[in-house]
Amino acid sequence: MCGIAGYIRTDDSLIVNTNVIKNMLSVQQHRGPDDSGIMAFSLKNNTAKEYAHQQHENIATPFDGILGFNRLSILDLSKNGHQPMCSPDGNVILTLNGEIYNAFDWKPQLEADGYIFKSTTDTEVVLALYLKYGFRGMVEKLNGMFAIVVVDLREGKLYITRDRFGIKPMYYYNKNGVLAFSSELKCFYSLEGFKAELNEAMLDEYLLFRNNLHHTLIKDVQSIEPGHYLTYSHASGISSTQYFDINHYSRNASNSSSLQEELAALQQTIKASVQSQLMSDVKLGCQLSGGVDSSLVTWLAKEIKQDDLLESVSIVFDSQQFSEKPYIDKVAKQLDIISHQFPLQSDYYQQHIEKATWHFEQPINHPNTIGIYLLAQKAKDYVTVLLSGEGADEVFGGYDRFYTVMYPYTSKQFWAGLKNSKSEMFTYLKHFSDPFNRANLKIANMTASMASSLKPDFNYDNATSERREIFDSLTGSVLDKQVKYDISTYLPDLLTRQDKMSMAHSIENRVPFLDNNVVEKSFHIPEKYLLKKKTAKEKNTEKYILKKMCAEVFGDDFAFRDKMGFGIPIREFMGKPVFNSYLKEDLFPSMKKRNLLNTVKIEQWIYNLSSIHPRELDALWVVVSLEIWMQQFIDVTAEKRVD
Repeated sequence: MCGIAGYIRTDDSLIVNTNVIKNMLSVQQHRGPDDSGIMAFSLKNNTAKEYAHQQHENIATPFDGILGFNRLSILDLSKNGHQPMCSPDGNVILTLNGEIYNAFDWKPQLEADGYIFKSTTDTEVVLALYLKYGFRGMVEKLNGMFAIVVVDLREGKLYITRDRFGIKPMYYYNKNGVLAFSSELKCFYSLEGFKAELNEAMLDEYLLFRNNLHHTLIKDVQSIEPGHYLTYSHASGISSTQYFDINHYSRNASNSSSLQEELAALQQTIKASVQSQLMSDVKLGCQLSGGVDSSLVTWLAKEIKQDDLLESVSIVFDSQQFSEKPYIDKVAKQLDIISHQFPLQSDYYQQHIEKATWHFEQPINHPNTIGIYLLAQKAKDYVTVLLSGEGADEVFGGYDRFYTVMYPYTSKQFWAGLKNSKSEMFTYLKHFSDPFNRANLKIANMTASMASSLKPDFNYDNATSERREIFDSLTGSVLDKQVKYDISTYLPDLLTRQDKMSMAHSIENRVPFLDNNVVEKSFHIPEKYLLKKKTAKEKNTEKYILKKMCAEVFGDDFAFRDKMGFGIPIREFMGKPVFNSYLKEDLFPSMKKRNLLNTVKIEQWIYNLSSIHPRELDALWVVVSLEIWMQQFIDVTAEKRVD
């Protein structure tokens, strides 16, 4: 796992400067503390030159671009894995952040074609694939998590891409005569002329969903869409190409396989994914929450590494309402693995919320993000690579909203919503009857009326337009569309959280459930094995086939218990004297001065923290985390922040 940064002049007014790229690399050094590299290049003159990281000189023509890399060594710890990596003739320069799990499947064929490898890295395999198949041909062959930049001096082109599900981040900024790109957007603060301004047009979407899809809350900074790549040349400018379409997946309605047959096939597919992701030249462990998904990954990892001591890391709470410690203990004892458990306390939460925000680069929308930050910080004492269960709920239909879209008018969610909307019953029924709105019932963090109370000019259509366009493009059954929608809109934000919190402490986080073959296999499973209609005997039937698999190992009571998720006692934490003082004396006065949102309502929530409704508590967290982020990224310059 590593960090990429660089930029190219799109006009002749700028001077490429090694001091700028050095600053860009330094600000994300946590992504790759083991090595760094800098390569200046010219798309106009087909030349390139490597510079030492310590050099601070301006680079005169003929160079019009520069590419930098921070390396966290995972495979081939020698200098042979140094990046940027060049082709044998020096005409192609490549950087790769991530891991390509099928890379070495291609190596024999590439060697047979005459390519002579100098390293045992997956990066060099990707470089060889590019030389043989071109950019699209290369990227379509990759199974893994990645952000990749390729400079092709022969073509005079720059390519920037991100994996199909958005596991690895990649941002870009195209303004003021420069196209800049980086694994972390804070790197752009090092650019001459860059000024961070709040993108107020994105606030409606943020309030409703607590995240933004492909734009960010900073003007002119965007995230490359998963499954897409950018191409830049001086002659043609910048363009975006989609190389992977979620509608590639389709379900065979005539599949008549039995549940046991599907279980066996799925288990083998997931096990193969786990085995490929155990590839590492450094110590590896599992991120164990005690839930179905991480427990399955831990079990399969132990099955594969029978002759090796496996370790797990977990966050626990004193409060029984939020702690899954009994289930963590059960897995660790049954599998005979070492279990490292770290308690998350309110004082740690308050002390590290600003630091976590700095690393996350967007508001801490999910309160449990700081739990992952703590987990990675502590895990670094034991491992460098972690396997997690992220992605299983989205791919296999694990949330109760999947049940709601399948059985909309029999779900508890429908009747609860109707009960809470007695004064606006017609409006509620009209809203609920729209499949797109039902798809967002639980993805959305607050209701449109709540958002309007915070921001009087809130516009629902503005907040949802990009997501509605995605939803309308999806194919398949009702369940398939919801799964594809979650993968496209909800999952990337969770993956960004995993990446940023892990890399804050130089930990690589891997996600076996998002292996290409696992996702492909999930769409071949009959719907009746993914989501069963609830009965008095079987209540928690979402992602049914995974729970059945888990039950065979850990028992029915373990697998089919009520879903807890990774909850945080946020009311308790915010009510503690130090945190409460922080809210009232630091954050709220700044909100009031900023005058972006309805501070009368926010003040009521802050001063009645113990009694406000859970929905109001969620909304309060959204505006509090926004204010913390504003102070970090809008109000101050990068130089004043502390890494």
